Amino acid sequence: MYLAKAFAAQRRGEPLTAWQVQRRALRPRDVLIEIDFCGVCHSDLHQARGEWGRQLFPMVPGHEIVGHVQRVGPAVSRRQVGDRVGVGCFVDSCRRCASCLEGLEPYCEQGMTATYNSLERDGLTRSYGGYATAIVVDEAYTVAIPEALPSDAAAPLLCAGITVYSPLRHWRAGPGTRVAVLGLGGLGHVAVKIARALGAEVSVLSHSARKEQDAFRLGAHAFHCATDFATQTHLRGAFDLILHTVSSRVDLDALAGLLRRDGTLVMLGISPEPQGIRAFSLISQRRSLAGSTMGGIAQTQEMLDFCAQHGICCDIERIRMQDINEAFERLQGGDVRYRFVIDMASLRA
Repeated sequence: MYLAKAFAAQRRGEPLTAWQVQRRALRPRDVLIEIDFCGVCHSDLHQARGEWGRQLFPMVPGHEIVGHVQRVGPAVSRRQVGDRVGVGCFVDSCRRCASCLEGLEPYCEQGMTATYNSLERDGLTRSYGGYATAIVVDEAYTVAIPEALPSDAAAPLLCAGITVYSPLRHWRAGPGTRVAVLGLGGLGHVAVKIARALGAEVSVLSHSARKEQDAFRLGAHAFHCATDFATQTHLRGAFDLILHTVSSRVDLDALAGLLRRDGTLVMLGISPEPQGIRAFSLISQRRSLAGSTMGGIAQTQEMLDFCAQHGICCDIERIRMQDINEAFERLQGGDVRYRFVIDMASLRA
């Protein structure tokens, strides 16, 4: 067993406090990773505050992990001590179903094992995340961090990056396609960068006019301050693909109206309130409403290599572990451009 320093939410809605998490002894294909940086995802806030379904407390959040391998199990073949690696949103899956065999582990038919707030495959042991000094993971669920990517700015790519890269690839964003990104936050800002690098014509739809300059800096071709999509007559039928990255309630009927025939609206953001859409908004132009979660391990590695090739990283603000509760409050208020990343050296001091 390995005892790691961590920060945890002991009960629903309580501030995170210093804790110790016991990591399992190394199995044959496990690696022990000393965590250097961990990104702060909006889902960490929702989970720690008990806003999404079942929560397991105490909870150590964090699924945007970058660190170095410190120890390896006797059957490890892909990693070695000293390797810089990443761990994303999941750390296991059944490995036998059609989804797993196709490299789509997040869609595992028996359910993936999330990096935190989940049960391991034995159904008894809890998973604890990356707000800690170390983690033990099966090597098959790690990815290599390309040399060109800095560790801190690469960490959020393990969630935000792959969450937007996967649908952009699946719906074939590229030259000749018009992509709109709804929301310029943790997901949206990296979606703009990746969609632009793929060769698409990229527009940002935002409720905040103050983000226009950032949108263009990040690579957008156009910016539209969309407080009411129903009034945006000049945008009707304008886009092949819209990535919905916000967590607030949106008029999906009006948003779908911005799609051309055969266009697709992909839901990535999760609103705490139910949302609906009228059938006519889709059938009138053979539009599609879809959802997507993160990509599998192979696609995550592909995404990292793509980002390294195109010089894409997340825009971050580095924080100390001890400042996580303040960061949560700022995240709740939208006061971050565009991703907090925890420097775990602060927890080791």
